Amino acid sequence: MGSTKQAADANQIKRLGRRFKKLDLDDSGSLSVEEFMSLPELQQNPLVQRVIDIFDTDENGEVDFREFIEGVFQFSVKGNKEQRLRFAFRIYDMDKDGYISNGELFQVLKTMVGSNLKDTQLQQIVDKTIIGADKDGDGRISFEEFCTVTLRPAS
Repeated sequence: MGSTKQAADANQIKRLGRRFKKLDLDDSGSLSVEEFMSLPELQQNPLVQRVIDIFDTDENGEVDFREFIEGVFQFSVKGNKEQRLRFAFRIYDMDKDGYISNGELFQVLKTMVGSNLKDTQLQQIVDKTIIGADKDGDGRISFEEFCTVTLRPAS
């Protein structure tokens, strides 16, 4: 937790502790998917399962207090820009290989748009996005390429 711990002040951790206890309905010391999804900020978020997967660093299917604190700081404005970018990148990097593939981008965007777009339309958007972001021509988006695209001013 290193720099995250240093960036957090005691009051904020106490506040998060109280929030965690309210969410932990069965007093198990960790949040199940159902308990985690009771966060108002995530209830309408189509990517809630991806957020849970990122918070759950030990991949045991639940989020303990340490994971909760670390995740909140990455996710929040308290995290530095790189932490927030890494969090956003990990939403898309589903297999955790350090790259966003065409298939991963398609899956995440499909989750976001649902049936509002035909798969062929969505695939065109995905292909165009990969082509625009993939500077080294390997057919996928690295974290560095993701940062370049994300931080580029809108045209």
